[in-house]
Order: sequence, then C-alpha cells, then structure tokens
Amino acid sequence: MNARHLLPLLTLIAAPLSHADSDRLMPARVPDAYKAECAACHTAYPPSLLPAASWQRIMGGLEHHYGTDASLDAATVKQLNGWLQAHAAQGGRRGVAPPNDRITESAWFVREHRGIDPAVWKLPSVKSAAQCAACHTGADQGDFDDDRIRIPAGVTPAQRRAFLD
Repeated sequence: MNARHLLPLLTLIAAPLSHADSDRLMPARVPDAYKAECAACHTAYPPSLLPAASWQRIMGGLEHHYGTDASLDAATVKQLNGWLQAHAAQGGRRGVAPPNDRITESAWFVREHRGIDPAVWKLPSVKSAAQCAACHTGADQGDFDDDRIRIPAGVTPAQRRAFLD
C-alpha cells in the first residue's frame, strides 16, 4: 500500500480519537495560578465559556469580583489574562458576552439548564448555578458531558426528571 492510500485510512482511524474529548472545554495546559487562585473559590471555568471581552473586564475588576475582593498581583493578572484571552470563546453561542459577564446568565447556559427548578440552585448540595461541580462531576477538568451528571442531594423526584431529559 502506498502513502496515497494510507492517508485516508489513517484519517478514518484518527477521527474517533480527535472527537473523544469533544465535551472537554478546558485547555490541556492550565496555569498553576489559575488552579490556585480562581479554583480556590469556585469551579475553574474553562476560558471558552466566555468571550475575550468578558474575561478582560473580569480580570480588570478583581477588587470587586462579584462582591468579593479577589485581587492578585500584577504579574499574576497579566499571566492569567493572557491565558484567558488566548483560550476565550471565539464565536458561536459562547462568543456573545452575557449580562454582567456571568456565565450563568449567558443565553447558552440558560437554554442548557432551562428545565432545572430554581429551587435546585438553592439546595445546600448545590448552593448556586455557578457551582458546576455540584452536578457536573468533571467540571474542574472542563468536562460537562451529560452522561456524567450527578443528581445532587435533596433533589425531589419531580425535579429529577429535568436532569434526565
């Protein structure tokens, strides 16, 4: 078999592998500072969940980060902002800046979670819509696959149906 015939065969073999992590949104290399600083308080959100302009505003206002002072030294801000900008959403439904630059207020997030009873967000096992890991077991690795959702404690049988639909 010559190289001309081998290339299509290799493409067919590699195609499933290239899509194996299609639900993973987190880049392969995550700065230690991102894990240490940002993930200390909330899910380490994949940068592709927001457009670059949103990340720029968030990083520029850390002293008032959603009601908390999350200030960082200038070098860390520069490093993290550069990484966030490089991996931010480039278009599509995540490329539109949501109200208040909140992931949970983005149109795609609202659409994906439209069946969830608002009371679920207030359960002690969830706390808020921003706590992705309460349901998405791989959230910290950027994995939001629907097949790996955990039903949080306290969800009623009626509320449970929304997770299974």
